[in-house]
Amino acid sequence: MDYKIIRSSRKTLALQVTRDGVIVRAPYRVSDEEIRRFVSQHRDWIQKHQEKLASELAAQQTVERLTDADIQALADQALKVIPERVRYYAPLVGVTYGRITIRNQKSRWGSCSSKGNLNFNCLLMLTPPEVLDSVVVHELCHRKEMNHSEAFYREVYRVYPAYDQWNRWLKENGPALMRRMTG
Repeated sequence: MDYKIIRSSRKTLALQVTRDGVIVRAPYRVSDEEIRRFVSQHRDWIQKHQEKLASELAAQQTVERLTDADIQALADQALKVIPERVRYYAPLVGVTYGRITIRNQKSRWGSCSSKGNLNFNCLLMLTPPEVLDSVVVHELCHRKEMNHSEAFYREVYRVYPAYDQWNRWLKENGPALMRRMTG
């Protein structure tokens, strides 16, 4: 099996499967023989991830890309819907917030700045309303905890007990929606 080795001051061996092939990230001190054994031991994992990547790449070829007009329509809709949901959930979380911005991001569903400004992806308009609410609550909870700690998730679940179900929906279906943005 062919692979590329990238050595650094890291402490452990790691594998990465990319479009360009298999990458082994290795500490400077690890011998080529140890790397060969590591790759051999993880052959099944590598094959599984290569198949998954090939499937994702094939799916990307068949995804219907959103036009600029489609994206603008989603953004316009989001500007009406998302601020309303933020206004509803902010008092339940017990926080204030700054500016709300709608973006056509290619990799994020939402974000919260340290100043309390909230950003949301217009693609949320293509998800079930419960997914939108889960993202809104997630970002508002960052107003209390700017991390993903246990305390942060305790707050998320307090306000939105079904968070896991809708976050799972987004993890499973979100990549296909994002591909519509990126083509």
